[in-house]
Amino acid sequence: MPRLSEVIAALENLWPAERAESWDAVGTVVGDPGMQVRRVLFAVDPVQEIVDEAVGLDADLLVTHHPLYLRGTTTVAASTFKGRVVHTLIKNDIALHVAHTNADSADPGVSDALAGALDLRVVRPLVPDPSDPDGRRGLGRVCEPIHPLTVRELAARAAERLPATAQGIRVAGDPDAPVRTVAVSGGSGDSLFDHVRAAGVDAFLTADLRHHPASEFMAAGTPGSPALLDAAHWATEWPWCELAAAQLDEVSDRHGWDLRVHVSKTATDPWTAHAASTARPSPTTAVPGSAVRAPSDPDTSGAPN
Repeated sequence: MPRLSEVIAALENLWPAERAESWDAVGTVVGDPGMQVRRVLFAVDPVQEIVDEAVGLDADLLVTHHPLYLRGTTTVAASTFKGRVVHTLIKNDIALHVAHTNADSADPGVSDALAGALDLRVVRPLVPDPSDPDGRRGLGRVCEPIHPLTVRELAARAAERLPATAQGIRVAGDPDAPVRTVAVSGGSGDSLFDHVRAAGVDAFLTADLRHHPASEFMAAGTPGSPALLDAAHWATEWPWCELAAAQLDEVSDRHGWDLRVHVSKTATDPWTAHAASTARPSPTTAVPGSAVRAPSDPDTSGAPN
């Protein structure tokens, strides 16, 4: 069985910490370098539910995509949410390692896994890493479907192939527009809008699209500009866990390690339910200083409370 230091060296070779964004917090958070590692669990979020799963699995190492302490802290008291995570890990001799933006830009990385889940062929990075002479690393991916499809069909495929969430897939644009090229980016992607437009793709699938950036992106476009497909953050990044686990399996076989590598199937998306909207805005024109009523609503302005 390898020691933690050996497994961490293998993980750092896959996702070097120096390739993370300057604001990021990646690497080993908890763990004794000399401890032996027999079982590894991959997950998106280092939350208590996942840590409890690692305890139940008798895992020695938990690898997550999201950092535990992204902005630092002054306490690891067990009375705090993240402090309890740290206490549980240490009490059960479980190490925690994080691969975040260094896994986003890797080759293969988070967006490659997302493209693979959607049966899309990767053409190039959406935002190439200037330090990569081969031009394969970078944020997001520009892809082609194996067979042309519409925005509606792409959304249906994403809803079918990605892990189920309450949000599902939201779409902005013409659902019947053809999709010959599509950009994908796991996690929050509205900071990449300029690159998406410059790439000349037919659609962009990502997560966490905010009202104003999305509205401005669509308003600034011309007929035929990219449609937007907005999935849940967790769902767009979970496929990476399977990719990463397979990569570590390959390393384990190459080194002759007896590692057992697992992927958490626990959904840690924070949203748990969805109610489809049924109401429609009233056609009544608002008069400045007055409330807007639907035409069928009775005038109750003088009624007692």
